[in-house]
Formats: sequence, C-alpha cells, structure tokens
Amino acid sequence: MSDNLENQESEQAQTGADQESAAGDSTSSASVAEETIRQLREENRQITEQMLRKVAEFDNIRKRMAKEKEEFLQYSLFSTLESLLPVLDGFGMAIKSPGEGENYRKGIEIIYQQFLTTLQRLGIEPIETKDQFFDPNLHEAVAAVDTETYEDQQIVDELQPGFMYKQRLLRAARVRVAHNPKSVATRKSGEGRVDDSGDETILILD
Repeated sequence: MSDNLENQESEQAQTGADQESAAGDSTSSASVAEETIRQLREENRQITEQMLRKVAEFDNIRKRMAKEKEEFLQYSLFSTLESLLPVLDGFGMAIKSPGEGENYRKGIEIIYQQFLTTLQRLGIEPIETKDQFFDPNLHEAVAAVDTETYEDQQIVDELQPGFMYKQRLLRAARVRVAHNPKSVATRKSGEGRVDDSGDETILILD
C-alpha cells in the first residue's frame, strides 16, 4: 500500500515537472517568435528608409540634370543670337544706305557672306549643287529640264540652297534636274557606279 502511494506521488511529481517544462518551452518559443517579428520589422523599416532615400537622391539628380540642360540650351541660344548680331547690324546699315548699283550689290553680298560664315561656325554647311548629279538624299527635284547641254540627272540650277548640320540633313537643296535622252542612251552599257550608302540605292554617273 505504501509502495502504491509512493508511486502515485512520484507520477504526479513527474507529470507536474513535464507540464512545467512544456509551459517553459511554450514561453521560450513565444519569446523567440516575438524577437523574430521585431527583427523583421526593424529590417523592413531600414529597407523602407533606404528605398525612400534612393528615391529622393534620384529625384534630386533628375532635377539637377534638367536644370543643367535648360541652362545649357539657354547659353547655346545666347551664343547663337550673339553671333548673329553683326549680321543684323550689316542689314541695318544696308537699309539706311542710299547707295544703288554695283556698290550696293557688293555690300549686300558681303553681308550674305558674313551671315554664311556665321552659320558655318555654328556647324551648318551648304550642300554643293554645282556640277553635281542629283542625289535624293541631298536634293529635292522641283522640275526636269529636257536638254542636251547637261548629262542626264545632272543638276541644271539651284532654286533654293540646302544645308547640312553636323553631318545631318537640315534642308534639302531644291534643284532642277537635266533629262538628256542621248546621255541615257550612251550609258546603257552599264557605266557608272551604284551608291547604296544612303536611304535609297541610286546610280551615279561618273
């Protein structure tokens, strides 16, 4: 009887110890979970702050670049306008001048050359048309002229000058182009060369 009582007490003590251990493990797990959540929240806060900081830095860079671009364009326009003022002065003097005839024409020609030189300093170059053959990449054909004086597809005259700006077409030269059937006949043998460097493939007669 005594042994049974002792066994019951021992079992009860063991059960109590197991319950206390389980309660301790549960409390420890809860503490670990809370600590993990706290760490995750802290990491999330730091990542959010870093992202907001990067966004602010990018926005500041964008604003600075936009301001620098605007200042550059304003300065470029300022320099361009400044370089054109002497040409404006020349036209002003030509208007006030009472002169006529050849001297007056030469004065206007000097102003024109001055203006052309200014444009060339800015990177603008006139497109050559004299003694040239029609090139659709550079010229705009306004009319065809039946003639035997010029070779077929040769430029007869220029109606409006064309210009290039830093190797890019600013305005095509408007020209009249020769149509010479005899020249075409003499070149049917295949003389000439093909130029496919531009947007269109054209036959250039040498």
